[in-house]
Amino acid sequence: MSSKVVGILGGGQLGRMLAASASLLNIKVAVLDIGVDAPAKQIIASSSHIDGSFRDKEKILEIASKVDILTVEIEHVDVEALEAVQKGHPNVAIHPSPSTIRLIQDKLSQKRLLASLGCPLGSFQAVDATQDGIAHAAKELGLPLMLKSRTMAYDGRGNYVLRSTDFESITAAIDFLGHGSRKLYAEKWVPFVKELAVMVVRGLDGNISSYPAVETIHRNNVCHLVWAPFRLSNIDQDPTLPTKAEHIAREAIKKAFEGPGVFGVEMFLLSDGEILINEIAPRPHNSGHYTIEACESSQYDNHLRAILGLPLGSTRMKVGAAGMLNILGSSNSGPSKISPSPSSLSFSDDLLVDKLTHVALGIPGASPHLYGKAQSRKGRKMGHITIVGTSDAEVRERMTPLLTCLAEIEGDTQNDPHSSSLNPHLLGYSHPHPLISIIMGSDSDLPTLLPAAQILAKHFPSIPFEVTLVSAHRTPLRLVNFAKSAAARGVQVIIAGAGGAAHLPGMVASLTGVPVVGVPVDSKSVSGGGGGLGGVDAMWSILQMPRGIPVATVAINNSTNAALLAVRIISAGQPQLITHMEDYLRTLGEEVKTKVDVMDDLGWANYRK
Repeated sequence: MSSKVVGILGGGQLGRMLAASASLLNIKVAVLDIGVDAPAKQIIASSSHIDGSFRDKEKILEIASKVDILTVEIEHVDVEALEAVQKGHPNVAIHPSPSTIRLIQDKLSQKRLLASLGCPLGSFQAVDATQDGIAHAAKELGLPLMLKSRTMAYDGRGNYVLRSTDFESITAAIDFLGHGSRKLYAEKWVPFVKELAVMVVRGLDGNISSYPAVETIHRNNVCHLVWAPFRLSNIDQDPTLPTKAEHIAREAIKKAFEGPGVFGVEMFLLSDGEILINEIAPRPHNSGHYTIEACESSQYDNHLRAILGLPLGSTRMKVGAAGMLNILGSSNSGPSKISPSPSSLSFSDDLLVDKLTHVALGIPGASPHLYGKAQSRKGRKMGHITIVGTSDAEVRERMTPLLTCLAEIEGDTQNDPHSSSLNPHLLGYSHPHPLISIIMGSDSDLPTLLPAAQILAKHFPSIPFEVTLVSAHRTPLRLVNFAKSAAARGVQVIIAGAGGAAHLPGMVASLTGVPVVGVPVDSKSVSGGGGGLGGVDAMWSILQMPRGIPVATVAINNSTNAALLAVRIISAGQPQLITHMEDYLRTLGEEVKTKVDVMDDLGWANYRK
């Protein structure tokens, strides 16, 4: 695919996955890292690999003499050595550029540049690593105060939350952050409600695209879970939040950093909908591991394509949803029980790593990635597991056994708050991640819409749904918020029941691209009173939608057919549902056959007695 040789500074897990992508395109790779069995070196055999540190100037110059392009899997490399490569090996391209790496290595400089370009950030300032300096910053920015090392900090290392300005607290902060030997800066505490991330890729020609925004969940300052794509959690949130996050990320990369490659942009979502940039990494990122299984081209594929000047791949997801769980080491350990045998390589033996991997192997849609590290340490990234599925609910259901296993190993008796499964005990309650939304303008319509919920729960338990009230006339703002947020919440079909004027289905359909199925409700039958037109008025109202606002319609009061139609609509993207639907149809035939047998036994005259 390309005759150029790519040199990777760093042979850890990111280099390993980058090398795996390179192997699929016959791209030659040389890795600089300590040891002959560094994780990345296990993927591609090459006489060009260099044994040494990616911070060693001489080793960097040595690998530069063997390659056409240099890239990094970690930004903490010797920038002066890269600048020497630019002078001594002018034909070797370096991506990201040494100037970009130098800027990102210093988090305060990165913040200052982003702020000068108008990127959304929280308040920050430089701070001296002294009692007076930190106390002054706390007075300016308030408590709690986030203290950070300007350099050599990642995965929470180099971060300290100061909650008091007494002598002991500040002393503890200074000691934790290098005993005053490291330059620090301070950030005003950001009361975020979620953490988001967006992977951005820029080609050699300058074209920029981004992967979907994802939600990241951290434990002890290290990425724990990633949910893709980022979904709204309620109808009151701004439905443009996902695209807004992607826009902010693309603009930051476009304005602040030069050169091709992949960049990871981490962000905070605040309760008022504001999005602030936290940090940026000039390389593939932990929050983008899910792209290997879930997207049409992974972040590793696109990083290689970008730096080689090849056409960029599509960043779209090819599955309905995905989740990624990081596997962190639980203790120091020796060779692994699940390592290949016979083999000259030695992999770590960590109970947590082995158990999670074996559980993952039994889960549909799960792909374990072990990093081939010879030694496990508590908190060290040893692997990850990606789970894909047709919906957020399915992915979270599949993730539950892993989170349960992790909790058991760690001795945590509480359920992981981020797990969610299709628990039968939740029958009668709305699912937090619905594919179908059943709405009505009044609770008096519930008896009519109830059969839709019942048939979904009984015959199609894999489809999560919600039941709620949305009145076109009494809660118009709720209707607007519901309709506009439906797609961003993952809803794929809306069943709307309405009687009389029956404005609800059409109003919802005018505000969302999600398919709407209208159920005409006979107002007389639900109210028990007289009057009304037997639901014909509601049926004609739903049928007479103006051109461009389509609403599917079923028979009066027939929410059962509305639910079945919704399942058939979803089955266009989930073919296995067609089999479930055919199973349901067979039950209808069996019911008729049973009735035939009973009638034959009793006789038609006694059948109803």
